[in-house]
Amino acid sequence: MTGSHRLGDLAERLGGQVVGDADVAISGLGALPSAAPGQITHLSNPTYRRHLPKTRASAVILRHRDLALCPTNAIVVADPYFAFALASRLWERVPRLSAGIHASARVDASAVIDAATRIGPGVSIGAQTTVAGNVAIHANAVVGDRCRLDEGVRIMANATLYDDVNVGAGSVVHANAVLGADGFGFARSSDGALAPIAQLGGVTIGRDVSIGAATTVDRGAIEDTLIEDGVKIDNQVQIGHNCRIGANSVICGCVGIVGSTEIGRGCVLAGMVGVGGDRPIRICDGVTVSGCTHVSRSITKPGTYSGGILHNAATAWKRNALRFQNLEGLARLAATLERRVAELEALSAPQCDDPPTPRQQTARHNAVSDRSKRESDR
Repeated sequence: MTGSHRLGDLAERLGGQVVGDADVAISGLGALPSAAPGQITHLSNPTYRRHLPKTRASAVILRHRDLALCPTNAIVVADPYFAFALASRLWERVPRLSAGIHASARVDASAVIDAATRIGPGVSIGAQTTVAGNVAIHANAVVGDRCRLDEGVRIMANATLYDDVNVGAGSVVHANAVLGADGFGFARSSDGALAPIAQLGGVTIGRDVSIGAATTVDRGAIEDTLIEDGVKIDNQVQIGHNCRIGANSVICGCVGIVGSTEIGRGCVLAGMVGVGGDRPIRICDGVTVSGCTHVSRSITKPGTYSGGILHNAATAWKRNALRFQNLEGLARLAATLERRVAELEALSAPQCDDPPTPRQQTARHNAVSDRSKRESDR
């Protein structure tokens, strides 16, 4: 849906309240600092609050606490970012295909294709594959044998679905993604040669899933690799065989996940997170892992986990990197100093009628022994 929308109608769609002129026409979206008259924008992050008093937008989606700074019409909501996401879909430009099957597409005679499917030029669809209604398969995409594409699926240009890949309703697979390639499984013989392990499973993608451009999801060795409903996967992500990604989780760009990993529901793996260790890893529901963190063992408690090294000026970073190599020695030195302090405190403690505690006896004994040794070395 595109074109112009009445502000009051937008507010009703977004579940918000209009403050100002409900009849103003909104014809598009804009960023808060640069939005023009006729556009609607949003204030979700307080970092951008300084731009609100000067905005030229015809309306702003915001929280009630920011209303006093707004110089124009507003839609007041509890979550401006989510409301803006809903509004953005009104002006989304989805690539369109002509109805039917393009003359250059190759569709196996045993495939079952719904009449409402749109299949672009150069597409290949394999044997015993089922394609439901309102599916769009764009130019040069390949869909293998025994696949199933449910209602409203979009397969973008040059994506490849190997055999035995199922994609749930409303999901999108972006350009150059590869679903169902062999998992990385080999067994080493006594002479060091590597024998491939046949990958006999497939890939199952749930409903309303987004698979980013150039992302790869490997097929399972025996059972399917599983991506549950609502998962959003960014570009250039690698998901190994037999992984299970829980519903509504977010996997950001350049994440690598070793095979047989289980990630819970509602998790977030930020950019360049690596998941892999000596044994299969399980991450419970509600975990956020910050960028560049290496997850080498299972996580059993919800929360935020970090492990990356923060940036610094190059010279300071190099000095600290060299010091990092001496951590073991520094830890031993600290332990020695703590022991010496305890011994000195024991020797200087005032005498009293109470017998010394075992710790005090040990400290005094060590202090006397050390003193005797130093005197004998002179």
